[in-house]
Amino acid sequence: MTSTQHDNSDGAANEITFQGKKYNRVREGLADILNPRPVTQQAGQGGAPAKQSVFYNPIQQFNRDLTVLAIRAFAEDLAALRLVRHDRKLQKLAKGRGPRSSKKRKRHDGTDNPAAVDGVDGAQCAKKAPVPPRSMSVQQEIPCSARELDEGQSAAAPFEEPSDHHSVEAPQSGVANADLGHTADTTMQKKEAQNTADPADVDHTTDATVQKKEVEDTMEPPPNPPDLDHFPPFRILDALSATGLRAIRYAKEISQVTSVTANDLLPSATASIRINVEYNGLPEKVRASTGDAKALMYEAATNHVRMRPYHVIDLDPYGTAAPFLDAAVQAVTDGGLLCVTCTDSGVYASVAWLEKTYSQYGGLPWKGPQCHEAGLRLVLNAVATSAAPYGLAIEPLLSLNIDFYVRLFIRIKRSPAEVKCLASKTMVAYNCDHGCGAFSIQYLAHTREKEAKNGDKYHTHALAQGPTAIPRCEHCGFKTHVAGPMWGGPLHNPHFISRILNLLPSLDAKVYATIPRIEGMLTLALNETLPQEASPSTAPQESAGVDEPFPSLDPALRDPYPFFFNPSTLSRTLHCSRPSDAQLRGALLGLGYRATRSHTEPGSIRTDAPWHVIWEIMREWIRQKHPIKEGAITKGMAGWEILQKDRSKKGFNDAKQELRDAIEKADGEQGLRESVQAALYRMGAETAGEERVDGEGEGGDDDEGGGFLNVVFDEKLGKEAAGKKMVRYQMNPRSCWGPMSKAKGGE
Repeated sequence: MTSTQHDNSDGAANEITFQGKKYNRVREGLADILNPRPVTQQAGQGGAPAKQSVFYNPIQQFNRDLTVLAIRAFAEDLAALRLVRHDRKLQKLAKGRGPRSSKKRKRHDGTDNPAAVDGVDGAQCAKKAPVPPRSMSVQQEIPCSARELDEGQSAAAPFEEPSDHHSVEAPQSGVANADLGHTADTTMQKKEAQNTADPADVDHTTDATVQKKEVEDTMEPPPNPPDLDHFPPFRILDALSATGLRAIRYAKEISQVTSVTANDLLPSATASIRINVEYNGLPEKVRASTGDAKALMYEAATNHVRMRPYHVIDLDPYGTAAPFLDAAVQAVTDGGLLCVTCTDSGVYASVAWLEKTYSQYGGLPWKGPQCHEAGLRLVLNAVATSAAPYGLAIEPLLSLNIDFYVRLFIRIKRSPAEVKCLASKTMVAYNCDHGCGAFSIQYLAHTREKEAKNGDKYHTHALAQGPTAIPRCEHCGFKTHVAGPMWGGPLHNPHFISRILNLLPSLDAKVYATIPRIEGMLTLALNETLPQEASPSTAPQESAGVDEPFPSLDPALRDPYPFFFNPSTLSRTLHCSRPSDAQLRGALLGLGYRATRSHTEPGSIRTDAPWHVIWEIMREWIRQKHPIKEGAITKGMAGWEILQKDRSKKGFNDAKQELRDAIEKADGEQGLRESVQAALYRMGAETAGEERVDGEGEGGDDDEGGGFLNVVFDEKLGKEAAGKKMVRYQMNPRSCWGPMSKAKGGE
């Protein structure tokens, strides 16, 4: 192997010669990838890369860096979980053997204490009792006295099925114990005689002793917990591997990995994988496989004699991952990690091909700025519905919309009880996409947690009440459209995100070139979830320690405030200038609501404030700060109905409507006079309430006198605390930024 250029760690290619052929070498992370170099290589037009025989996309380095760190955090959690299970098993076995060792089993020689044999104390025997192997049932455990025999003594084969009374043989081979003479039947005597007459009796005795010694060695529990960094298996499947870059990075950068399967349908891709594996020196750790990924995963799920399920399955197709979901959820181990990428954002985040969206993901797309978050939830719902028929529940650990694709990290758990909560976490949305952009949520079912008499928690399930929306938007009067069904649960587990963030300070920036963006996006994801009650548990320092498994979320937990609003969309609806993010956040915080960002859309605000509060804030923005020009909004526009509810007009409009009703229902001149006086009195009360709002009153809740909110655009309150600068939303670093052209395959 010869190299014509120095190593390159920034993802750019350089030329080398390996096994007599020229390749373009690309270094990413700790892996080196060799792509065949064509005789004439020309760059694409407009800065686009040349066509490839084996697909490699440098744009997704962020995806691969993030995946390596996510699997590493998951592997550490799995190691901690194995330790907990190991200790729990030892405690359970010790607790289960304690009472049994103290039970009195009457022997035929009249002795009540079974452990008082061969001078062995019963308490000492119970203390030294080893944990039986998994293949051994409780009834097959070796008697205590037999386990205490010296290495040179002979005993019955330890795996023989014991009789009702445990027998102990004498130290001499082939001689029955005199104390047990009345329990030995004719068959046993013939067997003893045959063993005594056998010329190879010494060899049989030696073999039995050696076998007994080997079994005892395997039965003894380790004095310390097993080394979980090396001993336990940790299998990863890169189902659509292409060059094998992901598989090689997993094998090199994640110490817990024991084996990686790099699969691809194209023989040319598999040949490239083998070359790259050999070049990186990983022939024993990474195995190349040629075939259909679905067939491979179905075989791993069903044929446990030939294959075993994987702890991690990575699906990174060119397009949608929908065809692979059914096989993937079955081929991953209980509690395993499923990594899913979908690059068909034109399907799951667009209404142009809504029929295709429904056929692939089982739901209808969203039209509007929230389309990418809705796409995330559509893909999650597709995974959940694929797993539910098999009694498998999903827990999204991290769900991100990145550039032109979505990336999901999902824990798959075998739990039929948690699957029952799926309907209550599935929702449809009514979106005013042609009007003001407001939306409402409808869940399909309702789940309540109850407590049994013994203190255990359980859930009850019932149909949800509906509908939650009328055919037309209550704010602007325009028609609403349906999106979904889609996932209505949390998008992330904050403790898992904290684990990844805690890894970043120890990483080498030369190996992980996208650390700044990983930190910025994960920080956004960590803070974007608004729980029912504000809790500091979402902070990284509040998460579980590295040596402890991070907790799972409540299986019935919903995302109480999904989606966000975009201030630019609101301003465009009302034809007014846009308030700054700090001003809007200050107004929301001043009213007692919470506000944060969404990682899916720059300039977005995610809040727990209802839509009528949001529109009231925008009306106050126009009234206090930036009045709009007269005639800018006419009747029939979405903003017209919203502005008609302005507090300066609300009393007048209500009075007019009341006067109309009074004239129609008035009973004589006196009744009409009373109705007019009542309307004028209410108009005066509304005016007084407006004056109180304009003054310096206390904010937070609805004003009881006038029914209005005390909106204050406090920029100082809404300004984010100064801290470390982060790359929250990355701009396209170059032209032709996207999924690139699909590989054509080699000759």
